[in-house]
Amino acid sequence: MKIMIAYDGSRNAKMALVQTITMFRELRPQITLVAVAENPRDITSGNEAMFNEEVESLKSHLLEASEVCQKEDIAEQTLLLEGDARKMLLYAAEKKVHPDMLVIARHSHQPDGGFIARSLTHFVDELDYMTFGSVSSFLARRIQCPLLILPSR
Repeated sequence: MKIMIAYDGSRNAKMALVQTITMFRELRPQITLVAVAENPRDITSGNEAMFNEEVESLKSHLLEASEVCQKEDIAEQTLLLEGDARKMLLYAAEKKVHPDMLVIARHSHQPDGGFIARSLTHFVDELDYMTFGSVSSFLARRIQCPLLILPSR
């Protein structure tokens, strides 16, 4: 079974990797970890430096995730792309990896628990969804393989 995991090194992505290994270990999956470095919108030296830092950070996260797979005796490979995360994950799934399943972790923006913080977070999430759409909703509408969206904790 070929499983592609959208991986950015976040807490949720790490949990998604562990959950995927736990759920599918018996099927001896081949996991492809895909990270996407988002291009800066303008090419100032400051943005280029931030982009290069993001690329190095993602390389480090992918290496750590590969080590987790190797310790668990799971076949793995990594892929680092650059561009819009939604479009590049779709491209990777359809043109490069051809997975039997795509796994992504839902992002969480945990408020401090107060009513105002929860309300503002909900408003921002809705505005973000209406204007840009989330990665998971974009992929859910377009991907041609099963999509597993793991909740954040």
